[in-house]
Amino acid sequence: MWIDTHCHLDAPEFDADRAAVVARARAAGVTQLVLPAVGAFDFETVRTLAHQHGFAYALGIHPLYVMDAKEQDLILLAELLERYRDDPRLVAVGEIGLDFFVPGLDAARQDFFYTAQLKLAQRFALPVILHVRRSADPLLRGLRRFKVPGGIAHAFNGSRQQAEAFIALGFKLGFGGTLTYERSQQIRRLAAELPPEALVLETDAPDIPPHWLYKTAEQRAGGAATGRNEPAELPRIAESLAALRGWTAEQTAARTRANACTALPRLQTLEDGAHG
Repeated sequence: MWIDTHCHLDAPEFDADRAAVVARARAAGVTQLVLPAVGAFDFETVRTLAHQHGFAYALGIHPLYVMDAKEQDLILLAELLERYRDDPRLVAVGEIGLDFFVPGLDAARQDFFYTAQLKLAQRFALPVILHVRRSADPLLRGLRRFKVPGGIAHAFNGSRQQAEAFIALGFKLGFGGTLTYERSQQIRRLAAELPPEALVLETDAPDIPPHWLYKTAEQRAGGAATGRNEPAELPRIAESLAALRGWTAEQTAARTRANACTALPRLQTLEDGAHG
C-alpha cells in the first residue's frame, strides 16, 4: 500500500489513457496520489480529478508558471482555499517554490509569488509542497520568515545541511525516480543516511522517469517515444530506497506512508476513511 506524494495526473501526457493509468497504479498497490496544481488553469482540474478518483490535491502556482501568471491568480487561489477549506482532499498549498536552474526566469517575480503563497498557507494553516531546484537556501529563508505547518520538499536534491534544515522546519523530503540512477550518488547517500521519518516517495509523473524508462537523446532522435513515468512505477522505485536502507518492501511502504500522513495530515483522514 503506497502513497505517491507527487503526481501530475492532469498532464496532457495522460489524456489518452488516464483511467488506465489510475487502474495500473491501484493494481500495483499505489492507493493514494497527491495531485499538485501548477497554475490557475488547472486548479479546478486537479480538484475534479481528486474527487473523481478518490485522491488528494494541492492548489498553488509553480515557479515555472509565474511568468505567465497574474496577481489576479493569487486572489483566485485565496478564494478557492477559502471555498474548499473544509474539503478533506485539499491537503496542501502547492506546487510552489523557486527554480534557479531553468534560465531566463525572473527571480524577483518568483519570490513575489512564493512569498504570497507562503502567506496563504499560513492563513489557511496548510502545509506546502515545494519545488526545489538550485533554490534550497532562499526557500529556507522564506520558510523561516513565514511559518507554515511543514510539508514536502519535492524531488529534493540539495546538500545534507540543507536537508537537515528542511527537516528541522517540519518538512519531509520527496525521493523518486532519481534514486534509481547509480550516478545520483548524493541523492542516494541522503536517502540512505537521513532519519527514516524524513522520507516520502513520489513519482512526479509524467516526469523524472526511473532508469528503466529513460530514453537517451540519441534514442529520442531515432524516434523512440519519451519514457513517460506513471504512478504504477512507485513500488519499483521504492525498491531502490529499500535496498539503500536495508528495509523490506513492507517496511518501506509503511514508513513512507506514515511520513506522508505526517507531512500532509489530511491524508491520514482520507486513509482512515478508506479503511474504516
